[in-house]
Amino acid sequence: MGEDLTVLIIGSGAREHAISQAYEKSPSVKKIIVSPGEDDFIGYNRDKEVIIDKNSSLKDPQSILAVADRYKSDRIRIDVAQDDALALGTVNLLREHGYNVFGPTQEASRIESSKIWSRQFMARHDIPSPGWKAFDNPERAKAMLQYRYTIDPESVFYVKADGLAAGKGAIRAENITEAYDAIDKMASFGGTGKKFLIEGGMEGEEFSTHAISDGKSWHILKSAQDNKRIYEGDKGQNTGGMGAISPAMVTRGYDREIERELIAKAINGMGKEDRPFTGILYLGGMKTPYGLKVVEYNARWGDPEAQVVMPGILNDYMDVVDACITGTLDKIKIQEDNKTRVCVVASSIGYPGDYSNIKGKQIFGLENLLGIQGINVLGAGITIRDGNFYANGGRLFNIIAEGKDVVEARKRANEAMRFIYEQNKDIIHYRRDIGLRDEMRFKQTSQI
Repeated sequence: MGEDLTVLIIGSGAREHAISQAYEKSPSVKKIIVSPGEDDFIGYNRDKEVIIDKNSSLKDPQSILAVADRYKSDRIRIDVAQDDALALGTVNLLREHGYNVFGPTQEASRIESSKIWSRQFMARHDIPSPGWKAFDNPERAKAMLQYRYTIDPESVFYVKADGLAAGKGAIRAENITEAYDAIDKMASFGGTGKKFLIEGGMEGEEFSTHAISDGKSWHILKSAQDNKRIYEGDKGQNTGGMGAISPAMVTRGYDREIERELIAKAINGMGKEDRPFTGILYLGGMKTPYGLKVVEYNARWGDPEAQVVMPGILNDYMDVVDACITGTLDKIKIQEDNKTRVCVVASSIGYPGDYSNIKGKQIFGLENLLGIQGINVLGAGITIRDGNFYANGGRLFNIIAEGKDVVEARKRANEAMRFIYEQNKDIIHYRRDIGLRDEMRFKQTSQI
């Protein structure tokens, strides 16, 4: 493959920081550009040249093409890592202009960008899913739910915007009042909520699985489990993600079934429908009393799951990506380490609501965590001025800790976050229970 490659990563935040670090390990990569890369911490204190190019919009593929064209004299690979950019056809546009691009086309990424199309796809390919019904009329949806709650007042439903809603478009309803409120809230998502679906609530434990694919073959990576709710005990509003663990113990003994029923059927189905999936297929699954079910598919790395899965890949990540681009993934044996990783997210107080009073405040102590073995700090919403760190987003930074098991990884992650929290109590919020469920399981199985 040679050396002196430039990698352009399309996206911003801690996920893209994790992706950048994966490419940095490759001896063939000389330079990395992250665009729009709104978090300055991505390029802080790096061994290789990392450029944050803010001259693009994730909702404007032409602006992304313009950034690529500025660097086209380099030997460039482009990794489109963000959902809006994928849904709007950025991969298609870049390929039309001759670029080597990693990521699914607009047609393939519809498995994430339209919840209704995705459920229809799952039905066509016999992929286990909850019951659902699509609507574009709020009053008809309310009439259906009124009838269902009359039959069973204990029913649980999810109301989901059809399009992308920054991970916040799925609302749980446990009674008729909450269901009506969820339907009314669809209008707040604009065009993305004009159509929506109502799904039967599934009971069980969720997990995440990533498959890297060249459209014909695939490799499944370590499982993960994220925590979306803002407060401990999975309470409060949905967020973009407050933490994650990998591997997740809930998937033990189910690896073959997950691949056969939930991954293979999806990737093979995309091929049969002439929209081959090249890139990262994210499975959000649930283990229910009635078997494994699909909660959702995404067309890219999860956030914050990428932060705990990617560091475990032992291969040169650039080699893996190039194999996907050239359709030769079956020629590579992907290997992973046996460590456990826990990611704890620090968010601005007020997130996912109004956190405007936090923006611009200085964050103290992060520099003291850099270089500590087993600890990694990834930026999500940080601005750097004169060598100091300032809050610039809802989710500010991630602390990822690794260990030989979940007990060790959790201890390291929480100790590191507590150190930062003590210096920034008026700025940040974090959850102390990330990975706690698996720690309790681990201790129980260790005693047997």
